[in-house]
Amino acid sequence: MTSALPQPSTLTIRPFQHRDLDAVASLAASETAVDSSGKDAAELGRKMQTVRHWYGLLKCLSFFPNPLRYFFCTYVAEQISRVCGMIQVAPFNKTRSTWSVKRVTVDTGALSSGTQCLSSDIGSQLLRHCFQAIWEARTWLIEVNVNDNFTLALYRQNGFQTLAHITSWAIAPETLQALAEREPDLPNLLPVSNADAVLLHQLDTVSMPPLIRQVFDRHVIDFKISLVGSIVKSVSRWLSKTDSISGYVFEPQRKAAIGYFDLKVCRDGSCAHKADLTVHPAYTWLYPELLAQMARLVKDLPPQPLHLTSTDYQQEREEFLEQLGATRIEHTLMMSRSVWHKLRESRFVALEGLQLSEVLQGLQPSRKPVPGRFSFVDSVPQEPITSAPSASPSGDRKLEKMPLLSELDSSEKTPD
Repeated sequence: MTSALPQPSTLTIRPFQHRDLDAVASLAASETAVDSSGKDAAELGRKMQTVRHWYGLLKCLSFFPNPLRYFFCTYVAEQISRVCGMIQVAPFNKTRSTWSVKRVTVDTGALSSGTQCLSSDIGSQLLRHCFQAIWEARTWLIEVNVNDNFTLALYRQNGFQTLAHITSWAIAPETLQALAEREPDLPNLLPVSNADAVLLHQLDTVSMPPLIRQVFDRHVIDFKISLVGSIVKSVSRWLSKTDSISGYVFEPQRKAAIGYFDLKVCRDGSCAHKADLTVHPAYTWLYPELLAQMARLVKDLPPQPLHLTSTDYQQEREEFLEQLGATRIEHTLMMSRSVWHKLRESRFVALEGLQLSEVLQGLQPSRKPVPGRFSFVDSVPQEPITSAPSASPSGDRKLEKMPLLSELDSSEKTPD
């Protein structure tokens, strides 16, 4: 006899606690782990080590706004006092209107054989719990590998739709050395500061389609960094032995930023360099110049490849990377789900569906009106008009004196 699937009430979803460290670490190492970003679960393991050492401090920092408030925002699914799944989320922008799902990890082996449920059911309940618990989120964003059929089916089952295709590229160290030999033509290359946040926001706005721009919902504040945030990033770079170099190209005629790069270099050669690149669609000639500039910045460091991403709406970048000889290392899908606009749509549909007769139904009489007596005498003033009739210059005549109704009645009754 097949066992019935457990009801949603048998699965408890709660925030992450200190006693869940070992269980979540075992989930990260299990073979049934589902990683939404398509990356290795070792990144989760390194973050778990940080949480283990600094759990008390991170717990205190989660009660007030700060850069580390959502460092490890995680919910776990528990059944029969055993952790069978976890989901990690984080805000995508500083206004927290868009949130991203970092990873969903499910381990059905942790459940008892008599009440074991499908991993897709556990993942769906974890996602729905986040949709309801995090009330600030209007839109949810995820990035999943195209070859991960199980995760794609999980997200599509819960209403996620494809926004764009993302391709990760790796530029070989030999190619970087060849690019670093020439001097890039960037006369207006400036360092990035908080005063340039408006320019970077404008560049980010024009570099993507309207739908993706609406999902990202970035503002000027997203391109600024606070004092506490800069200190946290400096400490993080010191611990990971990395440096961050950023700059943008300023167009003096249009008084706008037309190109921007953020390069994270590894000083000890333990990992690859990573770069974020944004170019105005009308200035695609900046791609070779900015890549040459980044190649010159890493030429004195241990040889490592440079990782860069491109989307399907950036055709010029993909064509340039193909001509450059870059290698495709990963292909992912960026998907989104809105949980805010459906309320607005339901309201508009309810109003549009009403007919005019239904709207004016309350104004129609419920029965045929009964004729009543109306006295015209009470409404007419009794004082007679004493002015004599005279013709106006324009040819119009003034109102003549009219006899009252009482006078007419008395004249009719007078004998000849």
